[in-house]
Amino acid sequence: MDFSNTRKAVLFRVATLTGTIFLFSWLIFNNGYFVTELVVFVLLGLQIISLIKSLERNNEELISFLDSIRHDDISHNYKTDFKNEDTNRLNHELNKALRDLREVRKEKEADFQYLKNIVQHVGIGLITFNRVGKVQIINTAAKKLLRVNNIDNIKDLSSVSENLVDIFIRLRTGGRDLIRLEIGGDIVQLAIYAIELTLRGEEFKLVSVQNIQNELEEKEMEAWQNLVRVLTHEIMNSVTPISSLANTVEDELNHQLNNDQEVNHFSNEEIADIHLAIQTIKKRSQGLIRFVQDFRNLTHIPKPKIGEVNVRELLEEMLILLKREIEDNGVKAHIRVDPPSMTINADKDLIEQVLINLIKNATQAFDEQTNRLVELNAYFDEKSRPVISVKDNGNGIDDEALEKIFIPFFTTKKSGSGIGLSLSRQIMRQHQGMLGVKSKMDEGTEFFLRF
Repeated sequence: MDFSNTRKAVLFRVATLTGTIFLFSWLIFNNGYFVTELVVFVLLGLQIISLIKSLERNNEELISFLDSIRHDDISHNYKTDFKNEDTNRLNHELNKALRDLREVRKEKEADFQYLKNIVQHVGIGLITFNRVGKVQIINTAAKKLLRVNNIDNIKDLSSVSENLVDIFIRLRTGGRDLIRLEIGGDIVQLAIYAIELTLRGEEFKLVSVQNIQNELEEKEMEAWQNLVRVLTHEIMNSVTPISSLANTVEDELNHQLNNDQEVNHFSNEEIADIHLAIQTIKKRSQGLIRFVQDFRNLTHIPKPKIGEVNVRELLEEMLILLKREIEDNGVKAHIRVDPPSMTINADKDLIEQVLINLIKNATQAFDEQTNRLVELNAYFDEKSRPVISVKDNGNGIDDEALEKIFIPFFTTKKSGSGIGLSLSRQIMRQHQGMLGVKSKMDEGTEFFLRF
């Protein structure tokens, strides 16, 4: 901005003030009249006051402007009709700055309302609260899900569930939990996720709440359908020949009885046929009994007795136990444990059952391969969780079968009950762990035990 007029005014005042000071000094040193000295002194004082006021006038405008910003009051406007052109220019620029600030505020307010509307209309419940539990945001989905209107503090949700409040407060960044509640007569299964945030030096927590009851029910129904499909297939495979052969034997006996013949009139060939039929009935009945027993085993897994287990010793024992089967299949087995002293907290007997099943499957995963290899690896993953993997370089499992291998009684083998992997997964779940798998056709398969 051009302050030339202000400079001229200041220079004029300074020149006048300097002249007055020289005049006052001359009068004092030359013993001038007292009244004249007094008048000149008063004039000097008035000039100083006028100069100060002139300099402070613009400063007051700037201070007022800064105070408006500091107190978040940007509605003020400064006059631009002063005689001093420079003052008008300054006030014009201040007004322009305030207008720009108002525009920025409007844009931020619009952005805030936009994001607020998104948060309110998103389908997942969202709640934010600070360290003392004061709630900043609770969106519509959360209100509907928890059957509340507005809450001031997260502890107000105690009326819904004390455990729910405890989970909200306890969870840290990346934490998740599941809770089953009865709300308004309905059973809901809530999946809760949390993340901690810092805004302007204050700590907040953002919690998302989602009802997964419908998804669980759909998965449960799908699991039951798959189970019933396998059960009916297996039972029909056993019952159909039993029924057919029983009808055959019955027809033969009816024929003999209707002809009023003694049973000992059967020829040896007829007796052999009946004997074969009865043997088949017995064999299929025993198979059906074994199938039912396997099914029973799925629901009678013992509770783990947790203890410290040395992983290397565990894997070496498994290779000794299965040495004959590994050699018969022409497989080479290797163990790698990092660190060598690695231990896990688990029920050794149950984990042995899982490893036996996985290693057996791995040794049978080959067709024509000559370089047959099974690797047993143990290590800590990126989250410092112990992992044991059983890896082979066999045929691999196609995508369709890979989705079904943990379904009870599903198997890709010509012989086998199809419950080994189902039992193994349940055992790992009882250890608060998981059993996973990845596979590529013609490259091999790897199973993971994550504890």
